[in-house]
Amino acid sequence: MPENIKLSALLEKLQYAIHREFENQSFWVSARAMNVKKYESSRRCYLTLEENSHGNKTAEIRAVFWSNFYSEIEKFEKVGKQLFRDGVEIICKVRVRFHQVYGLSLEVTELDVAHALGTLEMEFQQTLDRLAKENPKDIKVIDGMYLTSNNQLPLPAIVKRIALITAPNSDGQRDFIQELKNNKHGYIFQTEEFLATIQGDAAADNLLEQLELAEKGNFDVVAMVRGGGSLSDFRPFNNYALARRMARFPIPILTGIGHDRNKSIADMMARELKTPTKVAAYLVDHNFEFENRLIQLKTAFQEAIENQLQQAKDHLRNARRIIKMASPDEIMKRGFALIKSEGKIIADPLLLKPGTETETYLQDEIILSHVSQKSKNEKRNYLS
Repeated sequence: MPENIKLSALLEKLQYAIHREFENQSFWVSARAMNVKKYESSRRCYLTLEENSHGNKTAEIRAVFWSNFYSEIEKFEKVGKQLFRDGVEIICKVRVRFHQVYGLSLEVTELDVAHALGTLEMEFQQTLDRLAKENPKDIKVIDGMYLTSNNQLPLPAIVKRIALITAPNSDGQRDFIQELKNNKHGYIFQTEEFLATIQGDAAADNLLEQLELAEKGNFDVVAMVRGGGSLSDFRPFNNYALARRMARFPIPILTGIGHDRNKSIADMMARELKTPTKVAAYLVDHNFEFENRLIQLKTAFQEAIENQLQQAKDHLRNARRIIKMASPDEIMKRGFALIKSEGKIIADPLLLKPGTETETYLQDEIILSHVSQKSKNEKRNYLS
């Protein structure tokens, strides 16, 4: 029978060797956090650290945050504005531990928050640079502003039909619908929902699929909305393919996919309104502005008609006054006379010759005269 030892004895030797080799040593390692299980009540977090190369797992080990280091997770989430969860790429400070029952593991004592922030920011800027470089016709950068074919599209005078891209049963979906439905002007909108996954590795592709479906409908605008979240939650909205499609999309897109502190690349490719509620309010205000312009035009038209009518009345009144002043009675009241000879009005003085019998009509009397002599009034003396 071969000589043997207890398993515990072997593991004691292994534990001693590991302790002797790694005692009082710490290492900074880069890895992906997976299988994250946080227990806030006991302030512990169990996870697996993984390393991948070209899609293949190359290393894996269990790790733990004990209660005295749980604050590192809280700091990571507060400063980095992202949840510590599966898929997060981290750099962390670890100590090697071995237990006879639980085996080999790493004890995490510190997280490099700056690395997490830097990685996300670097990815963000690289995607923006690529978009501008590869799509010069549809994306232009002017004074730091991204002008795209989409966010320069004019909105219809009235927005009636809306394609709503959002997550099912989400706060963003409810906020948007509620704001539209309860608008104080009583406007009625026709909204068709295109429900999508907005988190996880498949979210960007899912959003892109819903966008393509929306293009086939007869919509005035597309509203893409979601509630706020951590920085990592917005990764799907920083996807290159999704952002490029949004920049080229032929229907105006309005985004409400975060809070005031959040900004995604999708926002920059479309019209950014920050929150779902603000997107809905913007559409209501847009329609109100059109209605207000119609009211102003109606008022201006009525005033123009009234002015035209008043001018016509004034012209008619003046015409009547002129006609009245030109009547024979009015002329005679002013001291003028009408001369007749042989029943005909004499307008040409050459017709009056010495010996002609005339009737001079004044306002109240007729004077019979006999022309004995006439002379020219060269100086036009009428009153002297």
